[in-house]
Amino acid sequence: MNAHKSAFVFSEAFLSYKFRDDHPFNQKRVVLTYDLLKASGALDDEQIIPPRMATDEEIKLIHKSNYIEAVQKASVGLLSSEQGMQYGIGTQDTPIFENMHEASAQLVGGTLTAVDAVMSGDYTHAVNIGGGLHHGFKGKASGFCIYNDAAIAIKYLREHYNLKVLYVDTDAHHGDGVQWAFYDDPNVCTFSIHETGRYLFPGTGNVNERGHNEGFGYSFNLPIDAFTEDDSFLEVYSKSLEEVTEYFRPDIIISQNGADAHAYDPLTHLCCSMKIFEEIPKLVHRLAHKYCNGKWVALGGGGYDIWRVVPRAWAQLWNIANLDGQTLQGPLPKEWLEKWQPKSPVQLPTHWQDLSRVYKEIPRKKEITEKNQLTLGKALEIIRNEQKYIL
Repeated sequence: MNAHKSAFVFSEAFLSYKFRDDHPFNQKRVVLTYDLLKASGALDDEQIIPPRMATDEEIKLIHKSNYIEAVQKASVGLLSSEQGMQYGIGTQDTPIFENMHEASAQLVGGTLTAVDAVMSGDYTHAVNIGGGLHHGFKGKASGFCIYNDAAIAIKYLREHYNLKVLYVDTDAHHGDGVQWAFYDDPNVCTFSIHETGRYLFPGTGNVNERGHNEGFGYSFNLPIDAFTEDDSFLEVYSKSLEEVTEYFRPDIIISQNGADAHAYDPLTHLCCSMKIFEEIPKLVHRLAHKYCNGKWVALGGGGYDIWRVVPRAWAQLWNIANLDGQTLQGPLPKEWLEKWQPKSPVQLPTHWQDLSRVYKEIPRKKEITEKNQLTLGKALEIIRNEQKYIL
């Protein structure tokens, strides 16, 4: 155990956030991750904190009262399909399910539990892989997300602790709900690296989305090209995030760690390997210690290859938080493979890292890398101009 204590927020109640059996958003990935960590001996019982239920007042920090009431009605079958459509619920992406309000409030409560664990001083880092639902809007569900736990947690930090919050979103989909919630707030800096919206939901996240009014200069987007591979992703991510953090100098970092940029993911077009899911949190961990006395809350997010990708990615996220920036190497535990392989529709990986190329060679690699470097150049120019303005 390192000197910086870490908390892991977990409950099997997270499984109750379930749209239907064939829906791509499947919280079984949280249990798979938990089991992998336990089988690896990487998670002790005393590090596990059960999530609390978020109150309606806490959810109202971001969401409108009439929207929360609509979700509550939908939870007990009292919302018509016409009413639901006004609020983005009952759609193909976000279908209605029984007790959806309670299940959603539990995920929000998990993230607030993580925030309070860090702010109490008892823990330096806290991880809630059940959270990270970054597409939810103030009055509307979107993209599998009913309540936006990340945005609620940021508002909670602003109101209760008056901290400057850096939000780092590395999901393949743009972190739109969080960005728009704080688009005019100079005390919240949002950073999102994602596949360009040209081909992918939600279609936003351009470099020129920079904030509004007092928040201008505190929104940063790095849209990368479809079929981007590890090295290009990490070049854009690391160079831009280093400068954004130096510019903003946050008091705490909240990261959304979607695991859908992997080549195996069925919903995106990026071609990364497990390598990025080790390097992404390593940098956030280092920056949190450099600028925030270590204060870091890490969330889950997207990730739709729940068998081969998400458990390894999120387990390494925890390992980095818990082992002072270190990851596990070598074979996965035999116990975990024997338990889950009979249930898996695909062959499970045998090692923490991808041992061989997980996709066919990309013929446009040079062109894609150059396009991403142009995007990075534009972003760095914006960041450096903001630096001069502040100074």
